[in-house]
Amino acid sequence: MELYVILSKIKAHFTVMQDMEDEKEIVAQITSGVSFRGANLWVLIFAIFIASLGLNVNSTAVIIGAMLISPLMGPIIGMGLAIGINDFQLLRRAAKNFAIATVISILTATVYFLITPLGEAQSELLARTSPTIYDVLIATFGGAAGILALCTKGKGNVIPGVAIATALMPPLCTAGFGLASGHLLYFLGAFYLFFINTVFISLSTYLGVRLMRFHRKEFQTASAARKSRRAVMAIAILTIIPSLLMTVGIVRRSISDNNVNRFIKTELSQSGTQVISSDLDRDNQILNIVAVGREINDSTIRVAQKNLVHYSLADIKLNIIQGEKSDSAMRLGKKLSQITTSREEEKQKMVEMSAKLSETSNRLEQYTQLEQLTPDVMAEMRNLFPQVNALSLSKVAQSRRDTTATMHFVAAIISLDPKARLTPADRQRIHDWLQTRVKADSLVVY
Repeated sequence: MELYVILSKIKAHFTVMQDMEDEKEIVAQITSGVSFRGANLWVLIFAIFIASLGLNVNSTAVIIGAMLISPLMGPIIGMGLAIGINDFQLLRRAAKNFAIATVISILTATVYFLITPLGEAQSELLARTSPTIYDVLIATFGGAAGILALCTKGKGNVIPGVAIATALMPPLCTAGFGLASGHLLYFLGAFYLFFINTVFISLSTYLGVRLMRFHRKEFQTASAARKSRRAVMAIAILTIIPSLLMTVGIVRRSISDNNVNRFIKTELSQSGTQVISSDLDRDNQILNIVAVGREINDSTIRVAQKNLVHYSLADIKLNIIQGEKSDSAMRLGKKLSQITTSREEEKQKMVEMSAKLSETSNRLEQYTQLEQLTPDVMAEMRNLFPQVNALSLSKVAQSRRDTTATMHFVAAIISLDPKARLTPADRQRIHDWLQTRVKADSLVVY
């Protein structure tokens, strides 16, 4: 009995059902973000230009800004929702808009990289050409966080965070760079990463919708329902199978790289020697290792070659470059060290910029929230206070001569019917109702 009570309390902490928004509002909100036309399409094009500029000049901050304003998440989450609620029409619409957005994004990036005078591939761009298992995990957990935030109250900064973490924009821009520069492998690698992010964000959305027990779409006849379910299931399977095959390849490559690192650390580590680079040539089955400092003797190399079998590298031939051959490798090691330091500094700048962007997003949300809220509040005031003709709500920062402190409050400007008169009690009622309605800590009525 005590165990049941403990498990019940633990379950109560982790359940999200009490925080759920109205299901119809959630579906309507996600559906509205599926379309790409008008302003939404132009925002996407501008975001692609910004991301391409960031990749071109190797600016992490600019890339983050582009990811924040990109509307690409809309149709991807829409596809996951459509599969989850058996809405074939929404799925077809989301897939169509997703295809349009993808093509326009790649074409826009291609145009930019064709006309830019900076044609060299920077580190930020090259980082988007080789997906790993970590990209799969990031997309999966990012998609789960995204659908959970969309379905619950108090969304906060989750959606902008998901946009940054999953990084949908940079791979598309890199794919455009690959087309513009004629590097087909860059295009394939970047589009591969974008495809992984798309599939696993949609998959997480689908699983989230099913776990939160969204109502599935009902059909007029049982035959139509079966056909729709089969079509949706076929699309889901056809989408998941390639991603699973890709994931297997990524996992194998990651395991192989991990085995190489363990082999070097265990078999070739010795005092006075530093391994500055390693490269597994899978085509020729050769592991090239560059070492500087005290030479690794022949007997150690022979033992290491035999022990390759213990690291699932039995068919690999070991090639160690050291001694006089490693003079150039020493210079390469110093250069790699400088690049590593530079990347660490860029990571720190990215963290700082992300915090600033989050703070700016919070402030912007406070101002736009009042703008979006005003029509609804005015509609309610017509019924409660017929003498009010118009309403304006705004965030105000006020400074006074007699103090250095700045006061922040919501200013409510109301326009009355010319014949109306408000008593002090009426004014207080309007003030109290408005302050409660807009959830303001401090409010002044003019």
